[in-house]
Amino acid sequence: MSSLSIAGKRPVLADLVPGSLVRDIALVAGGAVLTGAAAQLTIPVPGSPVPMTGQTFAALLVGASLGMSRGAASMLVYLLVGAAGVPWFQHGTSGLSGASAGYIVGFVFAGALVGALAGRGGDRTPARTAGTMVLGNVVIYAFGVPWLMASTGFGLSTAFAKGVTPFLAGDALKIVVAAGLLPLTWKLVSRRTED
Repeated sequence: MSSLSIAGKRPVLADLVPGSLVRDIALVAGGAVLTGAAAQLTIPVPGSPVPMTGQTFAALLVGASLGMSRGAASMLVYLLVGAAGVPWFQHGTSGLSGASAGYIVGFVFAGALVGALAGRGGDRTPARTAGTMVLGNVVIYAFGVPWLMASTGFGLSTAFAKGVTPFLAGDALKIVVAAGLLPLTWKLVSRRTED
């Protein structure tokens, strides 16, 4: 059995960090902070009330790296702390209102799904990582688009045209980066544990 298996399941990257409760708290908080920092990388999308940000990429990486429970907890901390007034959503905003809030709610569920898939090896090869990230994006859109419709009065086709279509190329690029980054990290970790 590999030295990288833990209690019959595959570890996620966070499992390789020593410690337990203190480690988990630090990782959950760190994932939330990373997502908040990535949210400040903002590009306005002409004709859309939703900007392009780095937070989706961070949320999915956090989920894959921390696993299901810690990934979801990290995104829940991000959501709750931002809803309570910490200005770490896009453009330094806070609160759960506006056209983008549904996407942020979706991060919690996407973090859980991506983390669960990573716990089953969904982040070990480029193809599996790409599939994992695509599913995570679908979950984010599944929450974001209905919220966008409710907050703006858009119909489904308009919400899709303004809240999904402009982001597909950027999401594809983020997926390509993740599909290279996560398997490469696992390859480096495997080499290190073999030495």
